[in-house]
Amino acid sequence: MRVLIISDTHGRHTGFDQAIDQAGEIDFLIHLGDTEGGEHYIEAVAGCPCYIVAGNNDFFSDMPREMEISLGGYRMFLCHGHQYQVSLGPERIRDEGIARNCDIVMFGHTHRPLVLEEKGITLLNPGSLSFPRQEGRRGSYILMETDRTGKADYKVCYL
Repeated sequence: MRVLIISDTHGRHTGFDQAIDQAGEIDFLIHLGDTEGGEHYIEAVAGCPCYIVAGNNDFFSDMPREMEISLGGYRMFLCHGHQYQVSLGPERIRDEGIARNCDIVMFGHTHRPLVLEEKGITLLNPGSLSFPRQEGRRGSYILMETDRTGKADYKVCYL
């Protein structure tokens, strides 16, 4: 199973188009908020099932703010992260994921990629495809792949 995890596209599609081309064939796409009206384009281009949550800049969206899903045997909590003050650190969202009995928590908002495993939970933030804030300021996403045994591997990829 191959899952493309993105966030913070902010209505711009250039980085998304590059990520889709670069990632190759995917089984699922997860967008962690701040599409700013781009969700229909993303769903049309992805060519696979999409899970999209609203971010703090998706003002008039009817997308859910949070979502719990199961993929490949993993229970996942998806949200943008701003409600959990992720800009101050991942502790609060990690604790929310633990309370929800999830294996993986995915969030955006900080525009900085993160792959962190602690206290039995994996925290993933793909950064931003449109307005990256990490050193080098290259758009980023995460590609999650599971092997034949179902074990997940996470790779931060840059445009």
